[in-house]
Amino acid sequence: MDLERMDELVRKVAVIVAGGKGTRMKSEIPKQFLLLEGKPILYYTIKAFQHAFEDIEIILVLPEDNMGMGQEIIDGYFDHSSIKVCAGGRTRFHSVQNGLALAGDTDAIIFVHDGVRCLASTSLLQRCFHECTREGTAIPVIPCSDSVRRITSEGSEIMDRNQIRLVQTPQTFHSRILLPAFQIDYKEGFTDEASVVEAYGLSVHLVEGDPNNLKITSPMDLKLAGILLSEVSQQ
Repeated sequence: MDLERMDELVRKVAVIVAGGKGTRMKSEIPKQFLLLEGKPILYYTIKAFQHAFEDIEIILVLPEDNMGMGQEIIDGYFDHSSIKVCAGGRTRFHSVQNGLALAGDTDAIIFVHDGVRCLASTSLLQRCFHECTREGTAIPVIPCSDSVRRITSEGSEIMDRNQIRLVQTPQTFHSRILLPAFQIDYKEGFTDEASVVEAYGLSVHLVEGDPNNLKITSPMDLKLAGILLSEVSQQ
């Protein structure tokens, strides 16, 4: 069976987590609603998944106080029948948990993606999908180009950066793995979905990420995203 046919047969769900306040952006509104080239950041994030997969189901997790702003984006740019919205929780774990509650129990490949990673390429999303169908999980990572030090009780020590990878999203899982994993009790060490799945007792599969898949957390990130977006539109 060719990959295009397989794409059509497998259910796909993207849980886009945009429940943060974005205090580092120093903006009165959460960063996911800031404008990038005239459109909200969230617009590009949603569009990336719809461009990669025509049959994608999207669950948008938003701050409870900003549900209306999210709905305005959906109404203004998208077919609302393919997008569900829910409120985030007190941590990322709880926000993802709320989103997964809307995913249903039919088998699916589930992407969990940061709402402010708006430059995820089609090739990255499809790579995560195809690796996940084979391995059950797919976690995009990129090499670390900086020197890395670990803090110790005596001070610090150098680490081999060749053994370090920086983790991105979408973190992608078969629903039979992710849904039961998120039924375990919350722990402070849960920084992402991969850490939850590992706490559940399963290992995760790493895949090649994309250096341009940056997470917008500061005004400089927003400027860089605008430059990268312009370069993509000119290709």
